[in-house]
Amino acid sequence: MNQWNYPTAMTIGDGSLCSLPSACATHNIRHPLLVTDPGILALPMCEQVIALCQEAGLALGVFSHVKSNPTGENVEQGVKAYQSGGHDGIIVLGGGSALDCGKAIALIAGQSHSLWDFEDVGDNWTRADVDKIAPVIAIPTTAGTGSEVGRASVITDEDARRKKIIFHPHMLPVQVILDPRTTIGLPPHITAATGMDALSHSLEALCAPGYHPMAEGIAIEGIRLVRDYLPVVYQDGDNINGRMQMLVASSMGATAFQKGLGAMHALAHSLGALYDKHHGMLNAILMPYVIAENRHHIDEKMQRLGRYLGFGDKGTDAVLDWILALRVELAIPHTLAEIGLNDADASRIGLMSVVDPSAGGNPILLSAAQYSQLYLKALEGKGL
Repeated sequence: MNQWNYPTAMTIGDGSLCSLPSACATHNIRHPLLVTDPGILALPMCEQVIALCQEAGLALGVFSHVKSNPTGENVEQGVKAYQSGGHDGIIVLGGGSALDCGKAIALIAGQSHSLWDFEDVGDNWTRADVDKIAPVIAIPTTAGTGSEVGRASVITDEDARRKKIIFHPHMLPVQVILDPRTTIGLPPHITAATGMDALSHSLEALCAPGYHPMAEGIAIEGIRLVRDYLPVVYQDGDNINGRMQMLVASSMGATAFQKGLGAMHALAHSLGALYDKHHGMLNAILMPYVIAENRHHIDEKMQRLGRYLGFGDKGTDAVLDWILALRVELAIPHTLAEIGLNDADASRIGLMSVVDPSAGGNPILLSAAQYSQLYLKALEGKGL
């Protein structure tokens, strides 16, 4: 096993899940709440986590009412479970949905403010009593969102039909465990969608304007790992090394996007809130259309990326060709229409996307009308 301390304490390697009891002891967690989703709850890995905690004498509770796009109601239910069980920390086992929900529960379980009071607007985060934020141990079971190394959660406000980013610096988990065996058995289509989500994070971080060479370096290497290992684990889900490399690539993408995201995520957040579609799949479909839209502002970065990946000096064209070929290899749909979307809400999608926090990181500050047009291009397969 490897031990890293960036961007938080991380234990990495085959079998690292067994380090969970010692992680709880390090952070004085004796009564953890395990946050997961209904699918993971039925799997052997969840039984293993429960057994590890029981063998260590930990008074474990379990909360699994988490939707694929977690909602404010899911978080409220989790807070009630946390408070009623007298818990003192959270273990999250799952993909981005469980991770985001668990981190949000940890943030607000001890606060007097509501969840939406911590939306990532201005200095809302300063409202929190830091001493009452519960420690989180994060164990991702998909290689996609990288939420295990993030300081925010994306939660759907069902009343507003809008995804909101909940932020506080201390939402960053105190310990991350990356064990490739937690991703063994992930179906190929989920492996593909979550892997493309990891790619979208690094790509958008690289393309975001501003000066952050550290984030750009992490992003470029994260993209290489996806290029080398996502096709491997898509074809052979039992490949331990490939699964390990993809977990690392996922964490790298989320570390890099502290620099910013962009139009992929602005649109994906809007579409996820309106239609409850898989976030990674939305990013996978939107990806080439957004790159083509931004191409005149990102070609120098695409030149660097292309050279690093061995594509020569063709810049954006070479990167686009690779992404389109990768999507075919992974059976990613070419258009949003293929996953059941239509043009009925195009104007509303534009209005939602232009105010999404991710929009500010796009290389071009698109208008609402431009977001609507970009959505229509991805809907109909035009503009590439």
